Amino acid sequence: MKNKNPVDRFARHGAHVFGKPRLLVIGCGDVGMRLVPLLRQRFRVFAVTSQPARREELRAAGAVPLVADLDNPHSLVRLARLAPWIVHLAPPQAEGEKDWRTRNLTAILPDRATLVYVSTTGVYGDCGGEWVDEMRPVRPQNARARRRVDAETVLRGWARRSGSRLAILRVPGIYADNRLPLDRLKKNIPALLPQDDVHTNHIHADDLANIIALALFRARPCRAYNTVDDSDMKMGEYFDAVADRFELPRPPRLPREELQRMVSPVLWSFMRESRRLVNLRMKTELDVRLRYPEVLQALRQMKND
Repeated sequence: MKNKNPVDRFARHGAHVFGKPRLLVIGCGDVGMRLVPLLRQRFRVFAVTSQPARREELRAAGAVPLVADLDNPHSLVRLARLAPWIVHLAPPQAEGEKDWRTRNLTAILPDRATLVYVSTTGVYGDCGGEWVDEMRPVRPQNARARRRVDAETVLRGWARRSGSRLAILRVPGIYADNRLPLDRLKKNIPALLPQDDVHTNHIHADDLANIIALALFRARPCRAYNTVDDSDMKMGEYFDAVADRFELPRPPRLPREELQRMVSPVLWSFMRESRRLVNLRMKTELDVRLRYPEVLQALRQMKND
């Protein structure tokens, strides 16, 4: 990374002489809380939450808390044109083919804004373990991924109409010391046999927060980025590595047909799609230097902490 804090570059983009510009974080959960410290020196950060009890936590992090609910358009009125910089971290609602939350949000966004949207690599669907770059057409194969494609489409339309800059970060499984599959391992949920196993992709939550901050300034308009690390692992290998690190039993392995009968349809949708994501565009255009290039390295560092 050229700068310790990626938004130091903002000084060369015309910081407001009458105060910090406003930035709105929609859906300020774990990743949002990692992002706020990277932004608060250059921006006045407003963080949206649907939970009033989180207001003090957000204030302590350096953000101005705003209580609003993307499922309730009337609650978004106070956000209308509040900030010309937006980070959209909120997931779609749990059902349906369209992302109504993103549709409600675009109704109150300003013109000529800059927005970073955190989407999912699930938009590509099952690619049979092939290497996938951003030129591959999306082919979502479950309702969850179709909602994400809908959100990307809606935001692209908003950006064109409003003259705004949009960056789409397609993100795989996010991990960190507090985001590991320990409960799954303790429950002894099986994984696929090696010959049936799928390729999986990862990004550390701290790296993701850093990439979001970089994308605010360096992303090309209406550009999608595979936001993944350099790991080349299968899902069972990932579970084995976490189990070894925390001295838990490795999960048993089962054939595809048998495991599908044991797990929920939602879990199976994660376990049946295989793809390997190319991150060259992220590295070259956003000038990303990953703190945790590979999962195994990150796990080793967790062990030494």
